[in-house]
Amino acid sequence: MRYTVAAKTDVGIRKKVNQDSVLVKHALIDQNEVLLAIVCDGMGGLKKGELASAEVVRFFNQWFLNELSNELEYADMNIISEKWRILLAELDRELKAYGQKMDQKTGTTFTGILFINEQYLIGHVGDSRVYHIDHSCLQLTEDHTFIQYQINKGEMTLEQAKTDPRRNMLMQTVGATKRMNPQFISGRAKKGHYLICSDGFRHKITPMEITQIFAKQTDKAGMALALEKTIDLIKQRNERDNISAILINVE
Repeated sequence: MRYTVAAKTDVGIRKKVNQDSVLVKHALIDQNEVLLAIVCDGMGGLKKGELASAEVVRFFNQWFLNELSNELEYADMNIISEKWRILLAELDRELKAYGQKMDQKTGTTFTGILFINEQYLIGHVGDSRVYHIDHSCLQLTEDHTFIQYQINKGEMTLEQAKTDPRRNMLMQTVGATKRMNPQFISGRAKKGHYLICSDGFRHKITPMEITQIFAKQTDKAGMALALEKTIDLIKQRNERDNISAILINVE
């Protein structure tokens, strides 16, 4: 497999601070191609959401630089997922302690994907998303939101969810909710694209549009331009949130 990646984050049309944080680490380590891509969306309704998202990105950047090489001989994604779980729990405790000390709750979503050669691991908390794009756009992660939980219980339909005023209510975050149980998904990388995005990226654009825009983009310059134009389109459609996305082509 060969990976090409482009990333873009934008403060958007309304907010003064970009509370999203994005991390891309791509390297060849001992003949292993490795790629780590993360989007964290700091809680827009909470104070210092940008600090929470930046802290999570900082931790995972240090993990990539200092710890990942120890995992490459066997590259067991189950073991790595448990280490990510421990790291996220540590971050959750740290952000909660900071919030108590400062008397202001702070938190962030976390959605990241790690590729090691042909394998991948997704870790996920919140409502940022990972999609796989080929002939269609398939959502891989499940939103940790009130409406998704209601849908899972059969108490709300997809159509009702689109207009429900609680559709942005998060049930899980890193640092700002009582409960945090990350979702982990592992598998073999498929050809096509993987898209990681904050909720601000996806609110004003459909899965069909995502497929049409990105499916044929394979070089870095074209992918970066497509992301930029798509974010401009989303802002034209009056999205008020910060907007972030990472696009990864797999060949």
